[in-house]
Amino acid sequence: MRIGELSERTGTPRRLLRYYEEQGLVHAERCANGYRSYDPGTEDRVHQIRGLLDAGLPTRVIKQLLPCLGKPREIHFSDATPETLATLEAERAKMDARIACLTRNRDAITAYLAAVRAQPCTASAGT
Repeated sequence: MRIGELSERTGTPRRLLRYYEEQGLVHAERCANGYRSYDPGTEDRVHQIRGLLDAGLPTRVIKQLLPCLGKPREIHFSDATPETLATLEAERAKMDARIACLTRNRDAITAYLAAVRAQPCTASAGT
């Protein structure tokens, strides 16, 4: 499939697909006319990349993980190095910190909304 179709199917801008290719996250064959041609499995790969990016993983870590990822939610990691495991543990700790921060912010907004809704409505008529 060409880049436009991959972009449409994954909801990923073409610019980002080119970036993923530059980073070695996806691979495209080049047609005689220079157009990129992607394997059908690239669609799943792009969804995996997007999910990992949304989770906060940097592309350098994603590049390490991709060879270990089969289908979504399947991980094949038979030869994990201590460095890779340490990197993943550090990234997990960062995710935990972000989750805690998001939870605190959500709870603060919830409390604010409850307090505002509990106040009686006061109309200011030209004061």
